[in-house]
Amino acid sequence: MPQTKITVSFLLGVIHPLAALVAAGGGDQFVYSGFTGANLTMDGTATITPGGLVELTNGTLQLKGHAFHPTPLSFREGGRTGTGTGIGAVRSFSTSFVFGILSAYPDMSAHGIVFVVSPTTDFSTALASQYMGVVNVTSNGDERNRIFGVELDTLQQDEFRDINDNHVGVDINGLISLHSSDAGYYDDDDGGSFKNLTLISHDEMRVWVDYDAGSNRVNVTLAPLAVAKPRKPLISAVYNLSSVITDTAYVGFSSATGSFNSRHYVLGWSFAMGDVSAPAIDIAKLPKLPRESTKAGRSKVLLILLPLASAAAVFCLGAAAVLLVRRRRKYTELREEWEVEFGPHRFSYKDLHRATEGFKNANLLGVGGFGRVYKGVLPISGTEVAVKRVSSSHSSTQGVKEFVAEVVSLGRLQHRNLVRLLGYCRRKGELLLVYEYMANGSLDKYLHGEDEKATATTLSWPQRFKIIKDIASGLLYLHEEWEKVVVHRDIKASNVLLDGGMNGQLGDFGLARLYDHGSDPQSTHVVGYLAPELARTSKATPLTDVFALGTFILEVTCGRRPIFQDANNNQQVMLVDWVLEHWRRGTLVDTVDAKLGGDFVVSEACLVLELGLMCSHPFVNARPNMRQVARYLSKELPLPELMPTDMSFHMLALMQNEGFDSYIQSNPSASSSKASIGSTTSALSVGR
Repeated sequence: MPQTKITVSFLLGVIHPLAALVAAGGGDQFVYSGFTGANLTMDGTATITPGGLVELTNGTLQLKGHAFHPTPLSFREGGRTGTGTGIGAVRSFSTSFVFGILSAYPDMSAHGIVFVVSPTTDFSTALASQYMGVVNVTSNGDERNRIFGVELDTLQQDEFRDINDNHVGVDINGLISLHSSDAGYYDDDDGGSFKNLTLISHDEMRVWVDYDAGSNRVNVTLAPLAVAKPRKPLISAVYNLSSVITDTAYVGFSSATGSFNSRHYVLGWSFAMGDVSAPAIDIAKLPKLPRESTKAGRSKVLLILLPLASAAAVFCLGAAAVLLVRRRRKYTELREEWEVEFGPHRFSYKDLHRATEGFKNANLLGVGGFGRVYKGVLPISGTEVAVKRVSSSHSSTQGVKEFVAEVVSLGRLQHRNLVRLLGYCRRKGELLLVYEYMANGSLDKYLHGEDEKATATTLSWPQRFKIIKDIASGLLYLHEEWEKVVVHRDIKASNVLLDGGMNGQLGDFGLARLYDHGSDPQSTHVVGYLAPELARTSKATPLTDVFALGTFILEVTCGRRPIFQDANNNQQVMLVDWVLEHWRRGTLVDTVDAKLGGDFVVSEACLVLELGLMCSHPFVNARPNMRQVARYLSKELPLPELMPTDMSFHMLALMQNEGFDSYIQSNPSASSSKASIGSTTSALSVGR
């Protein structure tokens, strides 16, 4: 390796034959042609492999990793040292790096890699998954971040306005890109024509990022490792980074995984400050990406083993044929020509059968009106999933096709507060839906203590308040922010699932609506969540979802079911009635769950209780929409004051007088509460 010149300012670095630090000319420089022995600042899953790769993620799901050059660089001339803007403009700089992304699936991946210029290496508050270890829900886009980034993104996130699931973007203070482009390059050897690249192709690729301080232009160029830097950059954006980058800042990489098994690597890296290009990376000395054994290699092994096993093969052939017939019967599934277009979203029944250990009862997570749900671990990727077995009521081919098309369409929904629908499998008389697995199960178990783990865990007030906001955010996305309006129809505590961080995620979105293509299964709706107009019209709308959300908000706050047994008179009472009566008496705070022991924020409790009553209003037009609900919860908009006249026409009277009886008759399980409902209505009508 050629001798390396260094300046006094970089004597703090550690020099290694394969990780050389260079400083020359008028700016700071370094180059890593492999990382064996490199002194990088790393955290999370990031590590340096024995072969000299920076491994940012190791395939473990929902984790993040960071790797930074160990010392901060001075980005301004004539500026003071610190984290302010200084008095000088940000200098020109240039960087180049070689990366590789290995995904367990050829057409799906976890999230990508971000090259980051940051005032700090502390990303402890950043989230994994779509936030790629750079920001979190509240900090995304915050000007105080002072972060510049270039993302290599392999999943499309609507909340970040991503153009697709294979793009490059220039980011300022968050993950909503200032400018983005399909991954690819302009081939100088082919007249400058554009050539697409797939970021998860398992091939090494190289990125160049150049910032010109004179023109405030950011150029990003991408190419295969064997191709020289194209003359035309992939992205050329104008932005004055002097308003973003601090006097001194760190440079490095961030990556994270979500629901898919992927590994992210950096093979080599160089950087230069000032009007010079980043030093050349010695391509010949770069480490190699991990590779699986090739088909050719496996074929050679077979050629050696087959002659030795020829005698045994004749005997085994007959037995194998019998086993094959049995196996095919066991794993038989329906596949038709029209399903080709949905191929990437279809799971094999064999994989799901193995994942759930044959749908063993020990893996049963729950039972609902739409079917049984099992925990599973996919055999190839090791991804944890929840598999729902749903009885299929469709008889016509067209009905089945529409049903599957809607399932796949809903699978495109991506929001942090929606349980992700990964795909489906179809057998005769049965549909299997594959969801992202939620480690902490359903919310109702924690509210009402239905298993040992939940009984031992009392949800704190901050957790409850955040869960309410989480579900409101997910429902707002379904109603107003996705490309279509999706009416959930079945909002209840058992359909709210909690991930490893106790964040609320709404499940079964749209599943009730899908059953409109055929006859409904046994109803999963619960009296108390149902808007009164549903008993008359049977037509669900976004505002019927809002009604159910109101009951849900009261249930989370009060820790009581929508219909509960009154200990004083041993009668069943509607939760909405009970809270409304306390509101009239001025004792609203007394309805907050006693298990909290008074440890809650009174202003927040009153806010959600009054909001729950507003959402549960018997008149459709008196309910807020989800945009308003979200603004009330975030305190962007003051909650209107509830007036006695607003709530005087009682919900239960409306339901009983205009169709509730017919609903009770069609739902025998609710009949036991009918008498007490009428008496409760009469009791609460006194003094209006």
